[in-house]
Amino acid sequence: MPAGAAAMTLRSSTRPSAPVASLRQLFRLAAVLAVCAIGAAILLRPTLARAAPGAKAVEKPAASAGFPAFVEGLWPDARAAGVSRQTFDRAFAGVTPSPSILALTRKQAEFAKTVGAYVAGAVSAGRIAQGQAKATQWSDALARAERESGVERWVTLAIWGIETNFGADTGGESVIRALATLAHAKYRGTFFRDELIVALRILEEGHVAPAAMRGSWAGAMGHTQFMPSSFAKYAVDFDGDGRKNIWTSIPDALGSTANFLRRHGWIAGETWGYEVTLPKGFALAAEDQASFRPFSAWAQRNVARADGEALPRAGEAKLLLPAGVAGPAFLMTRNFDVIKSYNNSLSYALAVAHLGDRIAGVGPLAGRWPKDPAISATQARDMQRQLKRLGFDIGEIDGKLGEKARDAIRRWQAKNGLIPDGYPSTALLARLKRS
Repeated sequence: MPAGAAAMTLRSSTRPSAPVASLRQLFRLAAVLAVCAIGAAILLRPTLARAAPGAKAVEKPAASAGFPAFVEGLWPDARAAGVSRQTFDRAFAGVTPSPSILALTRKQAEFAKTVGAYVAGAVSAGRIAQGQAKATQWSDALARAERESGVERWVTLAIWGIETNFGADTGGESVIRALATLAHAKYRGTFFRDELIVALRILEEGHVAPAAMRGSWAGAMGHTQFMPSSFAKYAVDFDGDGRKNIWTSIPDALGSTANFLRRHGWIAGETWGYEVTLPKGFALAAEDQASFRPFSAWAQRNVARADGEALPRAGEAKLLLPAGVAGPAFLMTRNFDVIKSYNNSLSYALAVAHLGDRIAGVGPLAGRWPKDPAISATQARDMQRQLKRLGFDIGEIDGKLGEKARDAIRRWQAKNGLIPDGYPSTALLARLKRS
């Protein structure tokens, strides 16, 4: 009988053999289950699995929690916008949220500069000289942009100067990473998510490579800091190379900026406005800074240009007293509001206007800025709350004293027998609190 058959006979005829075999199988099964449990624990804790012996485990930062799922959730909208999967994957390769950008969203300066301080800093002697050199260097592109858009070349040039110091500081952030970080954090609702989808479309169209699509921490791009949605609407291929390249093509950046202003209503043949002087005893009305009136009507009230030249016979303007009656005065055309459409800030728009004039050879402002301290964000919110308490519509209480707040201040001043210049000061805040 073969040995195997004999063994089988022996095991089958001897009862103690069966329990021994079953016990061994149980031990083996228990060992397998233990190994599986350890493996599962390791898989669930990837940071522990990669830690060196004796090293303390480090958890993923909270900012990156769910980020891969967020990115993949963008794909249906990106595909609907015409973005290919190849472009999508290339754009997000290696992208993680930026902790430094998230920190910037939580940082708000308590004190902002006064209008006078901002303008003085933006319109420096060095920047004026640099602007004049750029005006000569890029004279052909500027002349063509002015001819095709009707926008004064000096305004286009000034925007370039203030946005990035003529290209010296265009921002070093990856635009895709910046927008993805802000969108994932739901900063300002869906705004940055929408901008991110548009940015992917720009990559799909081949205007720039992902690595070269760089800009500010908020996603503003290139020499004149277009957001992706503005790029999609207003960027132009001014140098004729088939790409809209505001990152490295100066003609494209200048032509796109002029096109933006033209599309926002720039009136060809008109300037942004003039510095003016008000006659002694000028009867300032609350609506003077809110309503456009013919230049002839201002002339009848003895408002005159500060440089001694005559006011235009045609056209309309409204009065601007950015620092109250004690500071410089201006008559602004509708083109000034077009500059504000680029950046909705009174200080910014005035700096652009004045820098453009200075580059063109116009002299410094005749009026002097008052030495009043800047209103803090806390004081600004307090002022908004006081105005709201008094029945004025000031919009959101956000510490930003925009046109709504200034209009409310003017109406309150007029109602209380004060000069209605709309100037927010610490003295005004004290009076509001006493009302």
